[in-house]
Amino acid sequence: MSFDKIIERRNTRSAKWDMMETIYGVSPDDGLAMWVADMDFRSPDCILKAANDLTNHGVFGYRSDYNDYKSAIVWWMKNRHNWTVKPEEIFTTYGLVNAVGMCLQTYTKPNDEIILFTPVYHAFAKIIKNAGRRVKECELVQHDGVYHMNFDAYDEQMTGSETMLILCSPHNPSGRLWTTQELRDLAAFAKRHDLMIISDEIHHDIIFPDKTHYPMPLAAPDCVDRLIMLTAPSKTFNIAGNHDGNVIIHDTTLRAKFNNTMLALGVSSTLYGTAMTTAAYSPDGAAWVDKMRAYIAENAHIFDEGINAIPGLKSMALESTYLAWVDFSGTGMPMDEVLDRVRKQAKIAPNDGHTFGTGGETFLRFNLGTARANVEEAVFRLKSAFADLQ
Repeated sequence: MSFDKIIERRNTRSAKWDMMETIYGVSPDDGLAMWVADMDFRSPDCILKAANDLTNHGVFGYRSDYNDYKSAIVWWMKNRHNWTVKPEEIFTTYGLVNAVGMCLQTYTKPNDEIILFTPVYHAFAKIIKNAGRRVKECELVQHDGVYHMNFDAYDEQMTGSETMLILCSPHNPSGRLWTTQELRDLAAFAKRHDLMIISDEIHHDIIFPDKTHYPMPLAAPDCVDRLIMLTAPSKTFNIAGNHDGNVIIHDTTLRAKFNNTMLALGVSSTLYGTAMTTAAYSPDGAAWVDKMRAYIAENAHIFDEGINAIPGLKSMALESTYLAWVDFSGTGMPMDEVLDRVRKQAKIAPNDGHTFGTGGETFLRFNLGTARANVEEAVFRLKSAFADLQ
């Protein structure tokens, strides 16, 4: 397939394209949708074949077993991440936002404080608040345009009411890959304060050339007695609409507790989701991912080069994901004016940075998981919208 192909998504019930006018005031007729984290690429042929085979059969009854599905997950984690997972350690949830909610229900109580390292994926705070828990923001610090965790400062913030932390690894929205030492330091922090660790690694397959992602159990094996791992094929293969998420729990006690929640809520996997995941986690799927990663890396290079040439704008250097994080603070403009230029003049709909929590107020997040022509057009439009700064 060609990632350069423009696929028409308007009027297909696409949240990314059909909701951007309602939410951001950018018409899909001439606007660019660069917000919701799904890609504009067709999924690989192996997934399309699995979906077509189900559709052509025409009978959509209950599935008998999930052995091939779980075996595919085990194969993928071992071959792509050098991470050994056992079939009995895998649970399937209705996506990873659902998984976070289930973890909150299983391992925390109402009014507990849940730690987020902000700015971070905005759905975390929404789920925490709606679950009757409280968000505890531990702000990331920047050194030379790179985010870091400051555990000395975080230690000072702790009050004893915190019971869980949620890590985004790779980090969304900045694309930061945490080092093994940083992950060990995080594990030590969690142990000091008796915190559960939820490690959301949904973007772990979209890693740029010469970069390495370290799964939490490999970086800090001593923390598995307090660790819940979240992964999914959704971002990797652009099948987010299936809401198929993997919750992987090595510790038997934690696993039993989560299993009780699964049973109490009657959660089960979907027929199409498991079929697509099984097909995706394969050599054919791996070959597609390698090509997609190279394409995204070049998109990021083009975008960063163009954006960083505009005085006052700074795009963080991506190490992973297809989500660019751009700081507009150097313009000296209030964000209302920045948004007016981006939405009304450039006619682009990115995510508002303030929704990612403290530290994101002067940023916008741009989705680069689209045809290169769209990325180049976005750069051109932003240069025009901020032409008076150049």
